[in-house]
Amino acid sequence: METKQDPKPTSTRVRKPEWLKTKLGDNSTFTDTKTNLQGHGLNTICTSGRCPNIGECWGAGTATFMIAGAHCTRACRFCNTLTSRTPAPLDPGEPQRVADSIKQMGLRHAVITSVDRDDLPDYGAAHWVATIRAIQQTTPEVTIEVLIPDFNGELELVDQITALKPRIVSHNLETVRRLTPSVRHVATYETSLAVLERIARSGVRAKTGIMLGLGETEEEVLELMDDIKAIGVSVLTIGQYLQPTRRHLPVVEYVHPKQFAKLRILGLEKKIDRIESGPLVRSSYHAERHV
Repeated sequence: METKQDPKPTSTRVRKPEWLKTKLGDNSTFTDTKTNLQGHGLNTICTSGRCPNIGECWGAGTATFMIAGAHCTRACRFCNTLTSRTPAPLDPGEPQRVADSIKQMGLRHAVITSVDRDDLPDYGAAHWVATIRAIQQTTPEVTIEVLIPDFNGELELVDQITALKPRIVSHNLETVRRLTPSVRHVATYETSLAVLERIARSGVRAKTGIMLGLGETEEEVLELMDDIKAIGVSVLTIGQYLQPTRRHLPVVEYVHPKQFAKLRILGLEKKIDRIESGPLVRSSYHAERHV
């Protein structure tokens, strides 16, 4: 984590270490989860993001639902989600199907995320509201965590989400300030901080996540921790960036598990309430622990 060069495409690939190799789930619960999601015609970030934990999570009967379609209007250079300037219209039946799927799976904690919908006047906020309400009405006993987009910085749209009082509202910074322009598309570091601060001020638990291995330094990660602590973020996830395809940003470094453990300790010393830090950690990995 010592380089200060911004990530650029390269023909040289860093070899994946043993600690990042995972197995695909093959038990009956994994199959039931897959069948449930397909039967309800739902998308998940587990598949669109090529998450390395899909075997563990689906094998345990958990999944992160992705609403508002399968195509994102942005093209972040780290993300494998399909992109389109003109995605399909929103499906008005999707919120209830998500709620029904959660009920059928018997979840205690549901995690919902979405693609960016910059093509819509409200960037998909009303669809978010409909989904949260459907879950609350169908399974009121289930705690809800939402991982929201930045809604192009229109903070009154963030207020529509926090007004429904999901247990956790998350928005990912993804990377340190310096690397944000080369890693994310449209989104800015300052806009994301403003979204997170709005969440925290609402009284709902605010959460964010970042990736390592894109060329950041330890000092920059610690600066990010200071930034989120100052605005009231209480949960942070830190994981390893994995290149989805050769078209995406290359991995600059596979960060050793000891460095993840060190960063967790340093973050806790800064009084961040909860930190999940490890090579395979993702935003929604073991999310139920943060409730």
